[in-house]
Amino acid sequence: MEIKLSFLGAAQNVTGSKYLLETDGCKLLVDCGLYQERHLKGRNWEPFPIDPGTIDAVLLTHAHLDHCGYLPKLVREGFAGKIYSTPATKEISQIVLLDSAHLQEEDAEFKRRRHEREGRRGKYPEVPLYTTDETRDSFPLFSPVGYEEPLQIANGVEATFYDAGHILGSSMIKVKVKRNGMERSILFSGDVGRWNKPILRDPTLFDQADYVVVESTYGDRIHKDQEDIDVTLSEVINSAEKAGGNIVIPSFAVERSQEILYHLNSLLLDDRIPHLMVFLDSPMAIGVTEVFEHHPELFDEEMMNLIRKRESPFDLPGLKVTRTAEESKAINHIKGTVIIIAGSGMCTGGRVKHHLVNEISRRESVILFVGYQASGTLGREIVEGTKVVRILGEMYRVRARVVQIHGFSAHADRDELLKWLSSLQKPPKHLFVTHGEADAAHHFADFLKERRGWPVSVPSYRDEVILD
Repeated sequence: MEIKLSFLGAAQNVTGSKYLLETDGCKLLVDCGLYQERHLKGRNWEPFPIDPGTIDAVLLTHAHLDHCGYLPKLVREGFAGKIYSTPATKEISQIVLLDSAHLQEEDAEFKRRRHEREGRRGKYPEVPLYTTDETRDSFPLFSPVGYEEPLQIANGVEATFYDAGHILGSSMIKVKVKRNGMERSILFSGDVGRWNKPILRDPTLFDQADYVVVESTYGDRIHKDQEDIDVTLSEVINSAEKAGGNIVIPSFAVERSQEILYHLNSLLLDDRIPHLMVFLDSPMAIGVTEVFEHHPELFDEEMMNLIRKRESPFDLPGLKVTRTAEESKAINHIKGTVIIIAGSGMCTGGRVKHHLVNEISRRESVILFVGYQASGTLGREIVEGTKVVRILGEMYRVRARVVQIHGFSAHADRDELLKWLSSLQKPPKHLFVTHGEADAAHHFADFLKERRGWPVSVPSYRDEVILD
């Protein structure tokens, strides 16, 4: 029995997740993500490494763009199999993908006009990677599957989805391959969630896997105590209100925006922050929040208790949702301090860029980051202290206070990843460390070798390995 595993993304970087699993007569793609780092975006435009028409199915761990955002291009280039995911992942992915297509169409037109005005051409084509129509073409291929329901994909090939505790509907996927009386299991971690986080249940633990592909986004660090979130959040909001500035929160529309609402609701209930207007300025985040309301069966007990007491964070007092661009622009005319939650989380696109233009040079305002900022993104430049940044083609001096709260992370840290792996009753035949910047991935691999003595490696882009 020969199984080949190819690393077509998220290999010593944190976006573009794609793992190709090939066995006799069957090809599976686990995740189909978009590259978001500036220096790697060119890979999005390259032809797919194999003919997409030969892939039998895509197994989707969750709905973040770096895991699902390449799907419309894969379909346009010939993929016609099924896209398996949980029902919540299906719903959120379709929102995320349409938003991605819309932003790409807008960005392509913006670049075309700017380059025409400046008499030059940019690095990438002045066309979208895919359109909204091409995105909708992928939707009929989605096929929902429940947690812990074994799925027969091909003769002798079975996949099972388990709760990852990362975002709503997120999964870890265990693939079993049976041939000639032999069986091998390959466990894909997806993005591992955290224990004792609000809203969602804890990550699933496993006692056996022959091979493991594990993420390492925070494989080189330990998160601060989650209790620090409310302390920092209340200090930032109170100080900004006193100074007369606004709080801009670049936020991922999926999970992070909803978790911010959860914490703001808690602080308001405890009377630790003033009752300010809170703008959820992201059509995608608004849509995702509605999906949350559709799937209470995925909530943890603490969240269910809030709903029973009619204290749901999605009914936050003072919350205003801004669906249109005109409503978003109107925020700039409001006097007094407001909280603006806008996408994207790494400032790579979306409405947050326009809010940054208005606020980043105001000393009284705060830019509050609540998530990981990948290398090469605008968000990373700002948190690293760059004094002048480029936004929408113009240069702006960073005078606003910049704060980053790591405790919000939906990714397990080094010790939490070790906790997840330590549930295995015996060492895997091999463990592959992926989905982390090179330093973080190698740090975590060395940490595991020291702590467990397991066979561990850090694959490079387009590496191929045979799983015996």
